[in-house]
Amino acid sequence: MATAAAEKDDQPAARFGKDQLKAIVERVERLEEEKKAIADDIRDVYAEAKANGFDVKTLRVVVRMRKQDVNERQEQQAILETYLNALGMLAA
Repeated sequence: MATAAAEKDDQPAARFGKDQLKAIVERVERLEEEKKAIADDIRDVYAEAKANGFDVKTLRVVVRMRKQDVNERQEQQAILETYLNALGMLAA
């Protein structure tokens, strides 16, 4: 009975499926490694910025804002100002 299962696994369609699955898993693993390396590089850049006297929290906000569409950024800024004004946190 074990030989029948082994023969079925050796069929071309099953072998192709296993090979394709293995290739996909290996690609994902490589990309995960690259992602980790990039995250490490980004952390190093922020550490360098901090060593040069820059505020890292503010830099992260700037990077996030630069990703936004201009209109989206303006809308977020207007909402923030509205909230700050309602809480009395803006000079009148």
